[in-house]
Amino acid sequence: MRAKITYAVTALALVAYFVLAGSRGVMLIEVGTPLTVALGAAVLVLPVVGLWFLWANTRFARRAGALAAELDAEGGLPVDDLKRTPSGRIDRDSADAVFERRKAETEAAPDDWRAWFRLAVAYHDARDTTRARKAMQRAIQLHDG
Repeated sequence: MRAKITYAVTALALVAYFVLAGSRGVMLIEVGTPLTVALGAAVLVLPVVGLWFLWANTRFARRAGALAAELDAEGGLPVDDLKRTPSGRIDRDSADAVFERRKAETEAAPDDWRAWFRLAVAYHDARDTTRARKAMQRAIQLHDG
């Protein structure tokens, strides 16, 4: 729940920033000189890209959360039994061992979104967020058909 609140507060702050930046871009365009119009247009690009990025990430998080809820209802969420360092970080060897199991499970059932979801969690635990995101995107694609 705390993560959702943090995400919402951050998203609201970003939207406020985008509105502020967008208004400055419009003000520059209204001045009407070629330089201010060019700068205003450039400033307007940033909020547009930022809003798209925020929308895409929010959509991804919601869809991944829906998969997690569905998998939890089925009793299929991976159990977090990883060893941890004294500071609380996941032990790398422990994460690698789980990753190898999840990878084999996914290779055995490449069209199963549940396997891809669990592989995404294993990638995340192994601190490979790029591959974790790609695996979760694959799980979402398979789930949605």
